[in-house]
Amino acid sequence: MKPYAPQPKVHGLIDGDSPVSKYRQIREILRTHATTVCQPGYRLPPERELAEEFGVARKTLRQAIDSLVEDQVLKRVVGVGTFVAHPKLDLQIRLNSYSEEMIRRGMVPDAHVLRFEESPATSSLSRHMEIDEGEPVIRFSRLLLADGKPMSLDENFMPSALVPGFLNDPPPISLYQSLNERYGLVLEWGEDQIESTAATSEHAGLLKVEVGFPLLRITRYAFVGEVLVDYSISLYRSDRYKLFVPLQRQGTRSPRYSTVR
Repeated sequence: MKPYAPQPKVHGLIDGDSPVSKYRQIREILRTHATTVCQPGYRLPPERELAEEFGVARKTLRQAIDSLVEDQVLKRVVGVGTFVAHPKLDLQIRLNSYSEEMIRRGMVPDAHVLRFEESPATSSLSRHMEIDEGEPVIRFSRLLLADGKPMSLDENFMPSALVPGFLNDPPPISLYQSLNERYGLVLEWGEDQIESTAATSEHAGLLKVEVGFPLLRITRYAFVGEVLVDYSISLYRSDRYKLFVPLQRQGTRSPRYSTVR
Protein backbone atom coordinates (compact mmCIF):
# COMPACT_ATOMS: atom_id res chain seq x y z
CA MET A 1 0.00 0.00 0.00
CA LYS A 2 1.31 3.46 -0.89
CA PRO A 3 1.89 5.93 1.98
CA TYR A 4 -1.07 8.19 2.64
CA ALA A 5 -3.35 6.25 0.28
CA PRO A 6 -6.84 7.81 0.10
CA GLN A 7 -9.55 5.70 1.66
CA PRO A 8 -12.92 4.63 0.20
CA LYS A 9 -15.86 6.97 0.55
CA VAL A 10 -17.45 7.14 4.00
CA HIS A 11 -21.04 5.93 4.09
CA GLY A 12 -23.45 6.66 6.91
CA LEU A 13 -26.48 8.76 7.79
CA ILE A 14 -27.13 10.96 10.82
CA ASP A 15 -30.50 10.50 12.52
CA GLY A 16 -31.60 13.95 13.64
CA ASP A 17 -34.37 12.47 15.82
CA SER A 18 -32.06 10.12 17.71
CA PRO A 19 -31.35 10.84 21.39
CA VAL A 20 -27.70 10.02 20.61
CA SER A 21 -25.76 13.21 19.88
CA LYS A 22 -24.60 13.86 16.32
CA TYR A 23 -20.92 13.76 17.24
CA ARG A 24 -21.36 10.30 18.82
CA GLN A 25 -23.22 9.03 15.74
CA ILE A 26 -20.43 10.34 13.50
CA ARG A 27 -17.79 8.85 15.76
CA GLU A 28 -19.31 5.37 15.48
CA ILE A 29 -19.76 5.68 11.70
CA LEU A 30 -16.10 6.66 11.33
CA ARG A 31 -14.98 3.96 13.78
CA THR A 32 -16.82 1.26 11.81
CA HIS A 33 -15.46 2.63 8.55
CA ALA A 34 -11.88 2.72 9.82
CA THR A 35 -11.94 -0.77 11.36
CA THR A 36 -13.97 -2.70 8.76
CA VAL A 37 -13.50 -0.95 5.42
CA CYS A 38 -10.07 0.66 5.51
CA GLN A 39 -6.56 -0.58 6.03
CA PRO A 40 -4.05 1.07 8.39
CA GLY A 41 -2.52 4.12 6.73
CA TYR A 42 -5.58 5.07 4.68
CA ARG A 43 -6.42 8.76 4.76
CA LEU A 44 -9.80 10.21 5.70
CA PRO A 45 -11.38 12.80 3.41
CA PRO A 46 -10.82 16.43 4.51
CA GLU A 47 -12.85 17.61 7.52
CA ARG A 48 -14.68 20.17 5.40
CA GLU A 49 -15.82 17.45 2.99
CA LEU A 50 -16.93 15.13 5.79
CA ALA A 51 -18.81 17.91 7.58
CA GLU A 52 -20.74 18.66 4.40
CA GLU A 53 -21.39 14.93 3.86
CA PHE A 54 -22.91 14.57 7.35
CA GLY A 55 -24.58 17.99 7.34
CA VAL A 56 -22.94 19.14 10.57
CA ALA A 57 -20.60 21.93 11.66
CA ARG A 58 -16.87 21.24 11.43
CA LYS A 59 -16.65 21.64 15.21
CA THR A 60 -18.99 18.67 15.65
CA LEU A 61 -17.05 16.58 13.17
CA ARG A 62 -13.73 17.53 14.79
CA GLN A 63 -15.08 16.44 18.18
CA ALA A 64 -15.83 12.97 16.77
CA ILE A 65 -12.37 12.70 15.15
CA ASP A 66 -10.65 13.91 18.33
CA SER A 67 -12.35 11.12 20.25
CA LEU A 68 -11.13 8.49 17.76
CA VAL A 69 -7.61 9.91 17.84
CA GLU A 70 -7.67 9.58 21.62
CA ASP A 71 -8.84 5.95 21.22
CA GLN A 72 -5.92 5.40 18.77
CA VAL A 73 -8.30 4.43 15.96
CA LEU A 74 -7.22 7.46 13.94
CA LYS A 75 -3.97 9.41 13.78
CA ARG A 76 -3.42 13.04 12.79
CA VAL A 77 -0.35 14.08 10.80
CA VAL A 78 0.04 17.84 11.05
CA GLY A 79 -0.22 19.52 7.68
CA VAL A 80 -1.08 16.27 5.90
CA GLY A 81 -4.35 14.84 7.18
CA THR A 82 -6.05 12.23 9.36
CA PHE A 83 -5.27 8.55 8.86
CA VAL A 84 -6.41 5.15 10.04
CA ALA A 85 -3.92 4.22 12.76
CA HIS A 86 -1.91 1.01 12.90
CA PRO A 87 -3.11 -1.14 15.81
CA LYS A 88 -0.51 -1.24 18.57
CA LEU A 89 0.74 -4.41 20.21
CA ASP A 90 1.19 -4.57 23.96
CA LEU A 91 4.93 -4.80 24.50
CA GLN A 92 5.00 -7.05 27.54
CA ILE A 93 8.44 -7.55 29.00
CA ARG A 94 9.15 -11.28 28.80
CA LEU A 95 12.18 -13.50 28.30
CA ASN A 96 10.66 -14.81 25.07
CA SER A 97 12.20 -14.62 21.65
CA TYR A 98 10.53 -12.36 19.09
CA SER A 99 9.25 -15.27 17.01
CA GLU A 100 7.72 -16.94 20.08
CA GLU A 101 5.97 -13.70 21.03
CA MET A 102 4.55 -13.05 17.54
CA ILE A 103 3.30 -16.63 17.18
CA ARG A 104 1.64 -16.28 20.60
CA ARG A 105 -0.19 -13.24 19.23
CA GLY A 106 -1.35 -15.09 16.11
CA MET A 107 0.97 -13.20 13.76
CA VAL A 108 3.50 -14.54 11.24
CA PRO A 109 7.05 -13.59 12.27
CA ASP A 110 9.82 -13.02 9.77
CA ALA A 111 13.32 -11.57 9.87
CA HIS A 112 15.84 -10.07 7.48
CA VAL A 113 19.35 -10.81 8.72
CA LEU A 114 21.58 -7.73 8.54
CA ARG A 115 24.70 -9.10 10.27
CA PHE A 116 25.70 -12.55 11.48
CA GLU A 117 29.38 -12.46 12.32
CA GLU A 118 32.10 -12.63 14.92
CA SER A 119 33.96 -9.46 15.89
CA PRO A 120 36.18 -8.24 18.74
CA ALA A 121 34.39 -6.55 21.62
CA THR A 122 34.66 -2.78 21.51
CA SER A 123 35.33 -0.82 24.68
CA SER A 124 31.59 -0.11 24.95
CA LEU A 125 30.66 -3.78 24.54
CA SER A 126 33.32 -4.92 27.00
CA ARG A 127 31.84 -2.55 29.58
CA HIS A 128 28.24 -3.65 29.04
CA MET A 129 29.05 -7.36 28.80
CA GLU A 130 31.74 -7.31 31.49
CA ILE A 131 34.30 -9.02 29.26
CA ASP A 132 37.77 -8.00 28.12
CA GLU A 133 38.06 -5.54 25.26
CA GLY A 134 38.88 -7.43 22.06
CA GLU A 135 37.30 -10.68 23.27
CA PRO A 136 35.37 -12.29 20.39
CA VAL A 137 31.61 -11.86 20.40
CA ILE A 138 28.83 -13.02 18.10
CA ARG A 139 26.94 -10.11 16.53
CA PHE A 140 23.46 -10.96 15.26
CA SER A 141 21.47 -8.07 13.75
CA ARG A 142 18.01 -8.40 12.23
CA LEU A 143 15.08 -6.41 10.91
CA LEU A 144 12.06 -8.10 12.49
CA LEU A 145 8.68 -8.19 10.76
CA ALA A 146 5.18 -9.39 11.59
CA ASP A 147 2.73 -10.22 8.82
CA GLY A 148 5.25 -8.71 6.42
CA LYS A 149 5.44 -5.31 8.15
CA PRO A 150 8.61 -3.93 9.80
CA MET A 151 8.29 -3.88 13.57
CA SER A 152 11.73 -3.51 15.12
CA LEU A 153 15.49 -3.66 14.73
CA ASP A 154 17.26 -6.14 17.02
CA GLU A 155 20.98 -6.45 17.62
CA ASN A 156 22.20 -9.26 19.89
CA PHE A 157 25.70 -9.82 21.24
CA MET A 158 26.86 -13.07 22.83
CA PRO A 159 30.32 -14.09 24.09
CA SER A 160 31.72 -16.47 21.45
CA ALA A 161 33.15 -18.73 24.14
CA LEU A 162 29.61 -19.60 25.29
CA VAL A 163 28.37 -20.59 21.82
CA PRO A 164 31.22 -22.37 19.98
CA GLY A 165 30.43 -23.09 16.34
CA PHE A 166 27.37 -20.82 16.36
CA LEU A 167 28.29 -19.35 12.97
CA ASN A 168 28.71 -22.77 11.36
CA ASP A 169 24.94 -23.07 10.88
CA PRO A 170 22.58 -20.59 9.18
CA PRO A 171 21.20 -17.74 11.32
CA PRO A 172 18.54 -19.12 13.67
CA ILE A 173 14.89 -18.22 13.26
CA SER A 174 14.42 -18.17 17.04
CA LEU A 175 17.58 -17.10 18.88
CA TYR A 176 16.52 -18.18 22.37
CA GLN A 177 15.25 -21.54 21.11
CA SER A 178 18.56 -22.11 19.32
CA LEU A 179 20.55 -21.28 22.46
CA ASN A 180 18.47 -23.80 24.37
CA GLU A 181 18.60 -26.61 21.81
CA ARG A 182 22.25 -26.28 20.78
CA TYR A 183 23.90 -25.27 24.03
CA GLY A 184 21.41 -25.99 26.81
CA LEU A 185 21.29 -22.28 27.66
CA VAL A 186 17.85 -21.46 29.04
CA LEU A 187 17.73 -17.77 29.89
CA GLU A 188 16.55 -17.45 33.47
CA TRP A 189 16.37 -13.76 34.22
CA GLY A 190 17.24 -10.39 32.80
CA GLU A 191 17.23 -6.64 33.14
CA ASP A 192 15.73 -4.22 30.62
CA GLN A 193 16.47 -0.52 30.27
CA ILE A 194 13.74 1.39 28.42
CA GLU A 195 14.10 4.83 26.85
CA SER A 196 12.97 6.84 23.86
CA THR A 197 15.13 7.70 20.88
CA ALA A 198 14.78 9.08 17.35
CA ALA A 199 15.26 7.19 14.11
CA THR A 200 18.52 7.86 12.29
CA SER A 201 18.57 7.79 8.49
CA GLU A 202 19.69 4.13 8.64
CA HIS A 203 16.95 3.17 11.10
CA ALA A 204 14.32 5.10 9.14
CA GLY A 205 15.17 3.35 5.87
CA LEU A 206 14.87 -0.10 7.42
CA LEU A 207 11.76 0.54 9.52
CA LYS A 208 9.99 2.54 6.78
CA VAL A 209 9.55 5.69 8.88
CA GLU A 210 10.72 9.28 8.65
CA VAL A 211 14.10 10.39 9.98
CA GLY A 212 13.56 11.52 13.58
CA PHE A 213 10.51 9.27 14.04
CA PRO A 214 10.14 8.32 17.75
CA LEU A 215 11.35 4.83 18.59
CA LEU A 216 11.25 2.78 21.77
CA ARG A 217 14.75 1.56 22.68
CA ILE A 218 15.11 -1.44 24.99
CA THR A 219 18.54 -2.55 26.14
CA ARG A 220 18.48 -6.07 27.59
CA TYR A 221 20.90 -8.06 29.74
CA ALA A 222 19.85 -11.74 29.84
CA PHE A 223 21.48 -14.25 32.16
CA VAL A 224 21.84 -17.92 32.96
CA GLY A 225 22.67 -17.90 36.64
CA GLU A 226 25.22 -15.11 37.02
CA VAL A 227 26.55 -15.46 33.47
CA LEU A 228 25.55 -12.86 30.88
CA VAL A 229 24.55 -14.78 27.75
CA ASP A 230 22.82 -12.14 25.65
CA TYR A 231 23.24 -8.37 25.51
CA SER A 232 20.83 -6.79 23.06
CA ILE A 233 19.54 -3.46 21.80
CA SER A 234 16.07 -3.33 20.25
CA LEU A 235 14.48 -0.39 18.49
CA TYR A 236 10.68 -0.63 18.26
CA ARG A 237 8.41 1.50 16.08
CA SER A 238 6.39 3.62 18.50
CA ASP A 239 3.31 3.43 16.27
CA ARG A 240 3.28 -0.38 16.45
CA TYR A 241 3.82 -0.92 20.17
CA LYS A 242 2.62 0.31 23.52
CA LEU A 243 4.44 -0.65 26.70
CA PHE A 244 2.53 -2.91 29.09
CA VAL A 245 3.95 -3.21 32.61
CA PRO A 246 1.91 -5.11 35.24
CA LEU A 247 2.41 -3.78 38.76
CA GLN A 248 2.10 -5.56 42.08
CA ARG A 249 2.54 -4.41 45.66
CA GLN A 250 4.90 -6.66 47.55
CA GLY A 251 3.07 -9.30 49.60
CA THR A 252 -0.22 -9.11 47.67
CA ARG A 253 -1.71 -11.67 45.31
CA SER A 254 -0.59 -11.87 41.69
CA PRO A 255 -2.04 -9.20 39.40
CA ARG A 256 -4.87 -10.19 37.09
CA TYR A 257 -2.70 -9.42 34.06
CA SER A 258 -0.03 -11.94 34.95
CA THR A 259 -1.56 -14.66 32.78
CA VAL A 260 -0.55 -14.99 29.14
CA ARG A 261 -2.91 -13.10 26.87
